[in-house]
Amino acid sequence: MNITIAGAGYVGLVTSACLAEVGHTVICFDKDIEKIEDLNQGRCPIFEPGLQEMISRNRDKERLLFTDQAYLAYGEADCIFITVGTPQKADGSADTANIEQAALDIAEYIQKDVTVAIKSTVPIGTNERIEALIMERVMPCLTVHVVSNPEFLREGSGIYDTFHGDRIVIGSRHERAASIVEKIYQPFNIPVVQTDLRSAEMIKYASNTFLAAKISFINEIANLCDISGANIEDVSAGMGMDKRIGNQFLNAGIGYGGSCFPKDTQALEQMALQFDYDFIMLRAVMEVNNRQKQTLYRKAKNLVGNLSGKRAAVLGLSFKPNTDDIREAPSLDLIRDLLDEGANIAVYDPAAMEKGKCLFGDKLSYVSSIDEAIQEADMAFIVTEWKEIKEFPLYKYREHMKDPLLFDGRNCYSVKETEKHEIQYVSIGRPGLPDTNPT
Repeated sequence: MNITIAGAGYVGLVTSACLAEVGHTVICFDKDIEKIEDLNQGRCPIFEPGLQEMISRNRDKERLLFTDQAYLAYGEADCIFITVGTPQKADGSADTANIEQAALDIAEYIQKDVTVAIKSTVPIGTNERIEALIMERVMPCLTVHVVSNPEFLREGSGIYDTFHGDRIVIGSRHERAASIVEKIYQPFNIPVVQTDLRSAEMIKYASNTFLAAKISFINEIANLCDISGANIEDVSAGMGMDKRIGNQFLNAGIGYGGSCFPKDTQALEQMALQFDYDFIMLRAVMEVNNRQKQTLYRKAKNLVGNLSGKRAAVLGLSFKPNTDDIREAPSLDLIRDLLDEGANIAVYDPAAMEKGKCLFGDKLSYVSSIDEAIQEADMAFIVTEWKEIKEFPLYKYREHMKDPLLFDGRNCYSVKETEKHEIQYVSIGRPGLPDTNPT
């Protein structure tokens, strides 16, 4: 099938490569000329394991093309997937301007009947509005049906999630359009959930905000463990064995970040307000997460006191491993707090250093290894659980640091092992150095 992907961002590139991989002919369209030139030169603009190789392989087979020309992208498409961004407005609601522009371009350039599938995360009612917007402007002889097809990709695991997803959600008012989208996904052999348009839109928001709620809940339990003497790892393990609860997203830490959870929780709260509904629980989820991001800083202040002039190593910038995305990352809150205190900060991340430089400039020292980051440091903070950080030998903290003091925001190490190496070790919700003021 001839497929066009509107938007060469994270979702667009992963979707383009994976659909080409299973045999579709895919054109990926974006108005960013420089990005398209990079892609046509074989340079992938995002960090995602396996994506560069998949793009190159399918370009060589001429199943995947990149263009900044709308008439080439839309003219002969059988199905168009809209994957453009829906950034936050100042009030937290989703900005759908990019989707509206994509709809206007589609109406102008299509030459035959087409199905449009919106993968972007959008407020309730957007798919209906976009279909009306296109049909008002398209040539009278043409018909366009819009389908809601939300994505559930995890950054760092996007290719795996595409081929091994839990479900594909298709919301539609038109049976034929829904069947076209379902046929496109048949090679993945993933269960399909068919709904109306608004239910599909809500499934996306409900899924992400539920996971955010699960993270905030376990972090609240971890804070209580800190002051009560319980061990959050034992608590999480005991909870997770209950099939009604499950063991995923029960890892205590310093809060969620990234491009989805923060944005979607705020957008859903704004949608609720538009319907005059006070979503109390969702507001609490966001409040807990904002507070949780300051956990390591608070623990350092409680233990060390004055941080001015102290050398601090921050290990990890990205909001999670296997991505260079630092949007809403807990590392940013920690770094800003440490800078405000007058600390000298050395940072290390395997993928996100350039983005850190763009944000903080010369306020930080950017180093090429963990060893260099912790050299002569007064304290070290583990913020992102990259494999190389989790597997970094504990004895090196004692070798390189002045007097090893390690604040672990991801519970990467065993408390007993840190004791063997005579490291002052502060983690989240586990026995160790006391936290006198968890809130």
